[in-house]
Amino acid sequence: MSTILITGASGFIGSHLVMALAAAGHRIVCATRRGQPEDIRGIKDLKGTGPTYIAADFTRDFDMEVWKKRLAGIDVVINAVGILREHGRQTFQALHDRAPRALFAACEAANVKVVQISALGADENARSRYHLSKKAADDALLASPNNRSKSMVVQPSLVYGPGGTSAQLFNLIASLPVIPLPGAGNQRIQPIHIDDLTQAVVELLQTDRYLGQRIPLVGPEPITFRDYLGELRHLMGLGTPTFLPVPVGFVEFSARRLGQLSQRFGKGLLDLETWQMLQRGNIADPAMTRALLGRNPRPVREFASKWEVQALRLSALLGWLPVVLRVSLAAVWFVAGAVSMGIYPVEESYVLLARVGITGGLAPIALYGAAAMDIAFGFGTLFLRDRRLLWIAQVTLIGVYMVAITLFLPEFWLHPFGPLIKNLPILAVILLLYELEKR
Repeated sequence: MSTILITGASGFIGSHLVMALAAAGHRIVCATRRGQPEDIRGIKDLKGTGPTYIAADFTRDFDMEVWKKRLAGIDVVINAVGILREHGRQTFQALHDRAPRALFAACEAANVKVVQISALGADENARSRYHLSKKAADDALLASPNNRSKSMVVQPSLVYGPGGTSAQLFNLIASLPVIPLPGAGNQRIQPIHIDDLTQAVVELLQTDRYLGQRIPLVGPEPITFRDYLGELRHLMGLGTPTFLPVPVGFVEFSARRLGQLSQRFGKGLLDLETWQMLQRGNIADPAMTRALLGRNPRPVREFASKWEVQALRLSALLGWLPVVLRVSLAAVWFVAGAVSMGIYPVEESYVLLARVGITGGLAPIALYGAAAMDIAFGFGTLFLRDRRLLWIAQVTLIGVYMVAITLFLPEFWLHPFGPLIKNLPILAVILLLYELEKR
């Protein structure tokens, strides 16, 4: 068995390769930015020993001499580093091109085999910066006669599997009551399951047949984006989808604008890169995939077993239902604040405050101060990034209100519109949000 260095070992594809190759009996060295990550610490190979971990930073490791020191005893390098969008020092040029070139040069000097995990679409028709940067590294690897004779470029299509960013995103979209579609949703893709991808890579290490080649890894047949979302919805047991076509021009405009926010924060649903890649399509002949697997790759309808369906559905729904709860809760706080500011007769509010024992100059302070706090809670519910203390503050305030009203205005428990009893589901919503957002 080989000793394999996997870069990007804590990422989606990288972590699955670590598990698959360790299960196949290979000795694994994981290169990650921070050493030993939590999500793959428990992996053991067949001999009962876990992977070795080294620190490597693709945002700055551009010198081949740095990489040569890490290749002692290594037989194969699998480069699985990749980002979908840039953020800070994590740029396409650095992570997809400059650092891999230095790594490949070091592998050539050390006579180490390379498996480059690239992407379908990183070819002569590439237009997105993502594809162009991947292609630059692929070309550099295969341009060297020495590397070409002992290396290969793997080009997977859209990869689906547990923990995958795109899988989570598309499951979320497919679970919506109304599913937005870019145009008619006729963009063609050919998704492959992560288990099929890792099995194919394991097989690639057992043969020299594909050395010096670009190997597309894809699902059994092309499928439109619309049908893909429909299949995912069916997979999650959510019934017949309702689609809402969105004009392509509007999608592109939104992608350009949202892309600026995505680059700033390193996350987001849509940017120009992902839109360009989706528009281009993502398909290839499945013959090589079929040959490596010894069977047809699994279709979308088989991406999850019946035991995984409930977890998939719950995960997808929890991607957007908490947002609905937050918006609803914020609306309650905003309305409560606005009503107290003067929509409800102020004099009647003062009468109620007097029954609680708040009179004179304290009355307007209490009334408008509480209204301002309600409105502030509404904004915090919508815009704060860490809301744990906010939920505690909201529960505390509601509790104070309920105790005071119970003691001094008990008739509100029996009011036909139930102004107090409605606090109970509101408290349940806040508790749910608190638990979902625990770090």
